[in-house]
Amino acid sequence: MNSRPMPLMTDDYELRFESLFQTGRSLAFPCDACGGVMLDALSDRALQNYLFARAVVGRDYASPTIRRV
Repeated sequence: MNSRPMPLMTDDYELRFESLFQTGRSLAFPCDACGGVMLDALSDRALQNYLFARAVVGRDYASPTIRRV
C-alpha cells in the first residue's frame, strides 16, 4: 500500500494524451508533477474523456506525457 500523500494539484502540469491518427488532436487534464489526476476534481465530461483516453492508449492515443504549462 502506498502511504505517501498525493501532492497538491496545481495548474502547473497537465497529463496529455496525443492522438495517434490526427495531428494536433489531444486530451489534456490537470495533474501533479508525477502525473496523478484527481478524478473527483474533474467534471463528468472530463472524467469520461480521461477514462476513455486511458482505455484506448496504444489504439487511438499515445501513452500520456506530463507537461508543464
